[in-house]
Amino acid sequence: MAGCSATILGCEGPRLSPDEARFFSAAQPWGFILFARNIEDPVQLLALTSDLRAAVGRNAPILIDQEGGRVQRMRPPHWRQWRPALDQMAQAGPLRAARAMNLRARLIAHELRSVGIDVNCMPLADVARDTTHPILKNRLYGTEPETVISAGRAVAEGLLAGGVLPVLKHLPGYGLGDVDSHLTLPRVSAPLDELKRVDFAAFRPLVHLPLGMTAHIVYDALGDDLPATLSPDMIGLIRDDIGFQGALMTDDLSMGALPGPLGDRAERARAAGCDLVLHCNGGRADMDLVVARSGMLDGAALIRTQAALAARRHPDPLDIEAAEADLADLLDGEVYG
Repeated sequence: MAGCSATILGCEGPRLSPDEARFFSAAQPWGFILFARNIEDPVQLLALTSDLRAAVGRNAPILIDQEGGRVQRMRPPHWRQWRPALDQMAQAGPLRAARAMNLRARLIAHELRSVGIDVNCMPLADVARDTTHPILKNRLYGTEPETVISAGRAVAEGLLAGGVLPVLKHLPGYGLGDVDSHLTLPRVSAPLDELKRVDFAAFRPLVHLPLGMTAHIVYDALGDDLPATLSPDMIGLIRDDIGFQGALMTDDLSMGALPGPLGDRAERARAAGCDLVLHCNGGRADMDLVVARSGMLDGAALIRTQAALAARRHPDPLDIEAAEADLADLLDGEVYG
C-alpha cells in the first residue's frame, strides 16, 4: 500500500491495452472502478479484473456501482436485473424491507466476487424528499432516517457477508439535492437543525463502515460556498460531527458540480481531507493530470486505506437457490426489475 497514488481510476474498454497496463504500473492507483463500457460477459470481466491487478502487481481493490435499477453496470443476460431500491423497499413493506435488501445485497455480492470485483459503491444513506432530483430519488431507501438506517445496515451486512466491501454514500447527505450533480452544483438552503435531525442522523449509525464517498453539494447553513468534496469545513463535519473515520473517497471528479480544472479539483480534494480521488472516465490525458495532482497515500490517509483493505474477507457460504426463494417470498414473487 505504501507507494500508492491516492487515486481510484477507470479504464477505457473491456480489455486492458498494453499502454494502459504500463501507465497503471507506473501510476500505482490505490484501486480501479468499472463501468458498463468495461463489461461484456463473465469470462471477459474476470480477465479484465485479473489484468488490472497484474498491472499494479498487487491485489488492488476493484470497485463498481451495482446498486440495481438505473445504476447497475452488470446486466442481463449474464447477471440479474434488479428493481430500483425505493421500489423494492415499497414492494416488501416496512416489516420485510430490510431483510429483502440484505438478501439482494448478498446475491449482488456473489455476482461481483465471481468476476473479481470486491468493492461495491453502496449503501446510500441519503434521505429522500419530495424534491429530491429524479436522477437520485428511486436509488434511495426511504424518506425517514430510521428506514434508511435499517436498509443501509442490511445492505452493508449483505455485501460484507459476500466478501465485498461497501462504500457509504453520499456524505454528508444528498437527499435535499434538487439538481443533478453530474451537471451542476446542488445548493441546499435547509437549516442546520434539519440537516442534523434528518440527513446527518441517517449516516451516524453507519460510520463504522470501512469506505465512504463524498457528495458534491453545498449547504448554505454552514456558510461555505464550496462543495463538500473540496471543503475542509465539510470534510471536518463528516469526520467530527457525523463521525465517519473510514477511508473517504471523492465522488467522480469529472462531474459538472465541481469548479475549476481537473488537476485543481484533485489537489483541492486532497487538501480538504479526502483520502482518495475518484476519476471514472478512463481518459489517459485526464488520468495523467489526476495522478500528478493527487499525491501519494501517506499519513492518516494511508492508515485508513490500509484498514479498509484489512476488512476484506472471504465470502460466507451461500445457498443461492434458498436465498432467491427467500427473497421471492418477501417480495411476493416479483424480485427482478
